[in-house]
Amino acid sequence: MTEPLHVVCPHCNTTNRVQAGDLAKSPDCGSCHGQLFTGTPVNLDAAGFERQLARSQLPLLVDFWAPWCGPCRQMAPAYEQAAAQLEPRVRVAKLNTDEAQGIGARLNIRSIPTLALFIGGQEVARQAGAMGAADIVRWTQSQLARARASA
Repeated sequence: MTEPLHVVCPHCNTTNRVQAGDLAKSPDCGSCHGQLFTGTPVNLDAAGFERQLARSQLPLLVDFWAPWCGPCRQMAPAYEQAAAQLEPRVRVAKLNTDEAQGIGARLNIRSIPTLALFIGGQEVARQAGAMGAADIVRWTQSQLARARASA
Protein backbone atom coordinates (compact mmCIF):
# COMPACT_ATOMS: atom_id res chain seq x y z
CA MET A 1 0.00 0.00 0.00
CA THR A 2 1.29 3.44 -0.88
CA GLU A 3 1.70 6.33 1.49
CA PRO A 4 -1.23 8.75 1.49
CA LEU A 5 -0.81 12.12 -0.19
CA HIS A 6 -1.34 15.39 1.62
CA VAL A 7 -4.09 17.36 -0.13
CA VAL A 8 -5.09 20.82 1.10
CA CYS A 9 -8.82 21.52 1.14
CA PRO A 10 -9.72 24.39 -1.21
CA HIS A 11 -12.51 25.50 1.18
CA CYS A 12 -10.97 25.51 4.68
CA ASN A 13 -7.22 24.98 3.98
CA THR A 14 -7.12 21.85 6.17
CA THR A 15 -4.53 19.29 5.11
CA ASN A 16 -6.10 15.89 4.38
CA ARG A 17 -4.43 12.54 3.79
CA VAL A 18 -5.76 10.81 0.68
CA GLN A 19 -4.59 7.57 -0.93
CA ALA A 20 -3.41 8.23 -4.50
CA GLY A 21 -5.89 5.63 -5.77
CA ASP A 22 -8.76 7.49 -4.08
CA LEU A 23 -8.11 10.88 -5.71
CA ALA A 24 -10.60 10.23 -8.51
CA LYS A 25 -13.30 9.02 -6.07
CA SER A 26 -14.44 12.54 -5.09
CA PRO A 27 -12.87 12.61 -1.62
CA ASP A 28 -14.26 15.03 0.96
CA CYS A 29 -12.38 17.14 3.50
CA GLY A 30 -12.23 15.52 6.92
CA SER A 31 -12.80 18.89 8.56
CA CYS A 32 -15.40 20.88 6.55
CA HIS A 33 -16.69 17.94 4.45
CA GLY A 34 -16.41 20.00 1.23
CA GLN A 35 -15.23 18.24 -1.92
CA LEU A 36 -11.46 18.29 -2.28
CA PHE A 37 -11.82 18.44 -6.08
CA THR A 38 -14.57 20.20 -7.99
CA GLY A 39 -13.11 20.20 -11.49
CA THR A 40 -12.91 24.00 -11.38
CA PRO A 41 -10.03 26.31 -10.47
CA VAL A 42 -9.67 27.19 -6.80
CA ASN A 43 -9.56 30.93 -6.08
CA LEU A 44 -6.68 31.43 -3.67
CA ASP A 45 -5.81 34.34 -1.44
CA ALA A 46 -2.23 34.83 -0.23
CA ALA A 47 -2.67 32.53 2.79
CA GLY A 48 -4.36 29.83 0.71
CA PHE A 49 -1.57 29.98 -1.87
CA GLU A 50 1.08 29.59 0.82
CA ARG A 51 -0.80 26.67 2.38
CA GLN A 52 -1.24 24.88 -0.97
CA LEU A 53 2.42 25.46 -1.77
CA ALA A 54 3.76 24.30 1.59
CA ARG A 55 1.43 21.44 2.52
CA SER A 56 -0.05 19.84 -0.62
CA GLN A 57 1.81 17.04 -2.31
CA LEU A 58 -0.07 17.54 -5.57
CA PRO A 59 1.44 19.62 -8.36
CA LEU A 60 -0.02 23.13 -8.19
CA LEU A 61 -0.90 25.00 -11.40
CA VAL A 62 -1.61 28.68 -10.76
CA ASP A 63 -3.07 31.27 -13.10
CA PHE A 64 -1.79 34.68 -11.97
CA TRP A 65 -4.42 37.14 -13.20
CA ALA A 66 -6.23 40.41 -12.47
CA PRO A 67 -9.86 41.41 -13.06
CA TRP A 68 -8.95 44.39 -15.27
CA CYS A 69 -6.87 42.20 -17.63
CA GLY A 70 -8.69 41.46 -20.90
CA PRO A 71 -6.54 38.46 -21.89
CA CYS A 72 -7.02 37.06 -18.36
CA ARG A 73 -10.81 37.26 -18.67
CA GLN A 74 -10.61 35.81 -22.18
CA MET A 75 -8.57 32.80 -20.96
CA ALA A 76 -10.81 32.11 -17.91
CA PRO A 77 -13.25 29.72 -19.68
CA ALA A 78 -10.36 27.75 -21.20
CA TYR A 79 -8.69 27.53 -17.78
CA GLU A 80 -11.96 26.17 -16.34
CA GLN A 81 -12.06 23.51 -19.07
CA ALA A 82 -8.41 22.61 -18.41
CA ALA A 83 -9.11 22.26 -14.68
CA ALA A 84 -11.80 19.67 -15.40
CA GLN A 85 -9.21 17.64 -17.33
CA LEU A 86 -6.24 18.08 -14.97
CA GLU A 87 -7.88 17.51 -11.59
CA PRO A 88 -7.47 15.51 -9.38
CA ARG A 89 -3.85 14.83 -10.37
CA VAL A 90 -3.05 18.56 -10.33
CA ARG A 91 -4.47 21.27 -8.06
CA VAL A 92 -5.62 24.01 -10.46
CA ALA A 93 -5.85 27.47 -8.89
CA LYS A 94 -6.16 31.17 -9.64
CA LEU A 95 -4.47 34.00 -7.76
CA ASN A 96 -5.59 37.61 -8.23
CA THR A 97 -2.34 39.59 -8.33
CA ASP A 98 -4.17 42.80 -7.34
CA GLU A 99 -5.24 41.17 -4.07
CA ALA A 100 -1.96 39.29 -3.46
CA GLN A 101 0.60 41.84 -4.65
CA GLY A 102 3.28 40.53 -2.31
CA ILE A 103 3.21 37.08 -3.89
CA GLY A 104 3.25 38.52 -7.40
CA ALA A 105 6.28 40.64 -6.47
CA ARG A 106 8.07 37.77 -4.68
CA LEU A 107 7.61 35.46 -7.67
CA ASN A 108 8.52 38.22 -10.12
CA ILE A 109 5.24 37.99 -12.04
CA ARG A 110 5.74 40.68 -14.69
CA SER A 111 2.86 40.02 -17.08
CA ILE A 112 -0.55 38.48 -16.78
CA PRO A 113 -1.98 36.04 -17.38
CA THR A 114 0.96 33.90 -16.30
CA LEU A 115 0.70 30.19 -15.55
CA ALA A 116 3.18 28.74 -13.07
CA LEU A 117 3.56 25.08 -12.16
CA PHE A 118 4.85 24.18 -8.70
CA ILE A 119 5.97 20.75 -7.52
CA GLY A 120 7.03 20.15 -3.93
CA GLY A 121 6.72 23.88 -3.21
CA GLN A 122 9.14 24.84 -5.99
CA GLU A 123 8.30 26.51 -9.27
CA VAL A 124 9.28 24.18 -12.12
CA ALA A 125 7.78 25.97 -15.14
CA ARG A 126 6.19 29.27 -16.18
CA GLN A 127 4.29 30.41 -19.25
CA ALA A 128 3.07 33.95 -19.90
CA GLY A 129 0.14 34.78 -22.16
CA ALA A 130 -3.36 33.49 -22.75
CA MET A 131 -3.79 29.91 -23.98
CA GLY A 132 -6.65 27.66 -24.98
CA ALA A 133 -7.75 24.70 -22.87
CA ALA A 134 -5.96 22.06 -24.97
CA ASP A 135 -2.74 24.09 -24.87
CA ILE A 136 -2.97 24.53 -21.09
CA VAL A 137 -3.46 20.78 -20.58
CA ARG A 138 -0.70 19.87 -23.07
CA TRP A 139 1.76 22.39 -21.54
CA THR A 140 1.03 21.21 -18.00
CA GLN A 141 1.38 17.52 -18.86
CA SER A 142 4.64 18.10 -20.76
CA GLN A 143 6.08 20.10 -17.84
CA LEU A 144 5.05 17.37 -15.37
CA ALA A 145 6.72 14.72 -17.57
CA ARG A 146 9.85 16.85 -17.84
CA ALA A 147 9.97 17.37 -14.07
CA ARG A 148 9.53 13.62 -13.42
CA ALA A 149 12.29 12.79 -15.91
CA SER A 150 14.74 15.13 -14.20
CA ALA A 151 13.84 13.99 -10.67
